[in-house]
Amino acid sequence: MTSAPTIPPLTGKINVGVSVERAFDLFTRSFDTWWPVQYHIGQADMAEAILESHVGGRWYERGVDGSECDWGRVLIWEPPHRLVVTWQINGMWQFDPEPANASEIDIRFTPGGPAQTTVEIEHRHLERLVAGQAMRDALVGGGDWRAVLELFAKAAADQQ
Repeated sequence: MTSAPTIPPLTGKINVGVSVERAFDLFTRSFDTWWPVQYHIGQADMAEAILESHVGGRWYERGVDGSECDWGRVLIWEPPHRLVVTWQINGMWQFDPEPANASEIDIRFTPGGPAQTTVEIEHRHLERLVAGQAMRDALVGGGDWRAVLELFAKAAADQQ
């Protein structure tokens, strides 16, 4: 049996002018305040994006009609330095309930001073996804994680 070829990870990095504790808190507990509402896969328009703050927690959207659509699960929860979640959205923009088909998003928060934090994202194991290359191509075409990090940085700047 041959394994799927490795698809290069997507990465992003940004500096924000808040402490590492505040950056982690804003990224996770205030996830809904900065995540773009147009980035959803549910049938209904998205009312909110939710990231549960514990290992095994869900990462999902709630639609305006009350419906819920999972995106993945929290694998690592190490405040204020690291968060890893599964990405269980395949290349057809549908939730895949099979954990073996999930890619991973590793988010690291590194202090750069009392009010400075570097946030780095690595979205890896895209080859595990059904149509993983199509997913990577779509994310790159839409600005990939850098665009999301810019929205996060704007939210962090608004908190100053």
